[in-house]
Amino acid sequence: MKLCVALDLPTFEENLALARQLQPYDIWLKVGFRSYIRDGKKILQELKAINPNFKIFLDLKLYDIPNTMADAAQEIAKLGVDMFNVHASSGKIAMETVMERLKKVENPPIVLAVTALTSFDDDAFKTIYHDDIDTKALQFAKEAHQAGINGVVCSAHESWMIKANTDNSFLTLTPGIRPFGEDSGDQKRVADINMAREEAVDFIVVGRPIYKSDNPREIVQKILSHL
Repeated sequence: MKLCVALDLPTFEENLALARQLQPYDIWLKVGFRSYIRDGKKILQELKAINPNFKIFLDLKLYDIPNTMADAAQEIAKLGVDMFNVHASSGKIAMETVMERLKKVENPPIVLAVTALTSFDDDAFKTIYHDDIDTKALQFAKEAHQAGINGVVCSAHESWMIKANTDNSFLTLTPGIRPFGEDSGDQKRVADINMAREEAVDFIVVGRPIYKSDNPREIVQKILSHL
């Protein structure tokens, strides 16, 4: 199980300051919408300059028509990131098109498909997808696996079920991790490290428990010691 730290701070400088504190650790860093729209590829370059062994997950959740998604995926690959994601609800054809396009790229990044956002509870999810989370997340995961996607973004609650119905090597990345039972905030389907391990999660994403701490390095060290 690997740690991915979410860089969700309000400014470019704050994100870099956090990364500098974590420079001794060869961990994954998640760059999301706000950071990338504000700072562009500069933040990716600066993070790698702090520690070339940082792995970068570009969390943009592509969702568009198949060819547009494939075009975007090809451009993302040129940025040198190590992983990015698409929405599984964009459909199997779109996911297949993305993976086919990336065959043209040398050392393509890992591609994950988002099943159900961890901010959803079951009632809110049903109003959009007209099914319960477990059923639909598994359907999305199976379609992503069939399309050649490397894994999925899901909650820890669905990780083992998805692996059991696809492949043990099919990756699961789980946001909404509160390592030691911290407040869940706006996340509905949260988990701690023990649950993530029991559910065979490959990547845990941790944000607020780290960057809101007075000593982020200490929290990261504590998390790593429990992985």
